[in-house]
Amino acid sequence: MTVLLLNASYEPLRVIALRRAIGLVFAGKVDLLESSDEHLLHTSGGDVYEAPVVVRLRRMVKVPFQSVAPLSRRAIEARDERRCQVVGCDRSGQTVDHVVPRSRGGAHEWTNVVLMCTRHNSHKGAHLLSELGWHLKREPSAPRGELVILARAGIRQPPPAWTPYLPGIAAA
Repeated sequence: MTVLLLNASYEPLRVIALRRAIGLVFAGKVDLLESSDEHLLHTSGGDVYEAPVVVRLRRMVKVPFQSVAPLSRRAIEARDERRCQVVGCDRSGQTVDHVVPRSRGGAHEWTNVVLMCTRHNSHKGAHLLSELGWHLKREPSAPRGELVILARAGIRQPPPAWTPYLPGIAAA
């Protein structure tokens, strides 16, 4: 389970592990904003706590924000919602494909990589989409804003409790 970490100004900073969030709560470094009654934490002393879902730092931190997420398979899967990007295909995307093949000078960058199912990827090979008459569901682009935070964590759709704190993301 993951937890959304906000700065003191309520700006989303990153997604952290539940264990880290619990440590920050007990150390008094964060305020608990949202918790989950579905996930209960039991201590050895017999206490029961709701698991944190959104926490906010008590002190403002200045963090250099990366406007573009690093290119990784997990981030591509989050951006493409783990689906094949060829129009008309409803399969899950298992392979990362270069729109302009590297053998034809295509770069390994956000605007040139998409997820494809194995069938489409093997059929495409080193061809261009136009040579096969294929089209993409959407043009590949680098995630921006709150999407950078989610893409870095490999999260396709944030939990509903996060949406008030991520204004650029649609609710689940």
